[in-house]
Amino acid sequence: MEDISWLGRTSLLIGEDTVKKLNTKHVMVVGMGGVGSFAAEFICRSGIGKMTIIDGDFVDPTNRNRQLPALSTNHGVSKADIMADRLKQINPEIQLNVVKEFVSPGMVERILEYNPDYIVDAIDSITPKITFLSTAFAKGIPIVSSMGAGAKLDPTQLKVVDISKTIICPFAQQVRKELKRKNIYKGIKAVFSPEPPIKESLMLTDGRNFKKSAYGTISYLPATFGAVAASVVIRDLMQSP
Repeated sequence: MEDISWLGRTSLLIGEDTVKKLNTKHVMVVGMGGVGSFAAEFICRSGIGKMTIIDGDFVDPTNRNRQLPALSTNHGVSKADIMADRLKQINPEIQLNVVKEFVSPGMVERILEYNPDYIVDAIDSITPKITFLSTAFAKGIPIVSSMGAGAKLDPTQLKVVDISKTIICPFAQQVRKELKRKNIYKGIKAVFSPEPPIKESLMLTDGRNFKKSAYGTISYLPATFGAVAASVVIRDLMQSP
């Protein structure tokens, strides 16, 4: 890191040596939607030296209520490209891998060859999410996984627990069920909210990209999930060798 002056306030809090340690780390963020985009930005602003961001989607008008890259002026533009440009403007020295693909079960092994030190899973479709979680788990790569951020309103209820300790959240229940089929019962950190979902906000989708339904969302909830996930990554990496 040639110039850490922009991280002066961070150094005051965690020390310059820890800032330099974070600069040697590589974090992968999967999904640049409401959760992943904010997680990626917060991780970048912490001084992480290398990142891999993954998303094959393009900005849609419906993204503007909650997703960092989504503006009225960039509909149809790659979310990964927008976020890559933003992260580079925050830290021009960051090493950045940009993967403009939807996560499919068949590409997970290839993506994990980037060998990140930590992964943020912000995938909102069950099949690719389970493949990603189970493959990363088998490789021993630390991962924090976001559960359902839709159909909820209270950000103060968010918790970080082992996946086995998640409750009430229907998305987390489905994730646990599918992981058990792969003999994974615990050992993955999860960001979740025990707030009962507002079931009336459910809508069916066209089934593209392994996603058959979605819940309504409010602007700040996915961002809070992203902030909490980013904090897990940074705090864990601060304590790592």
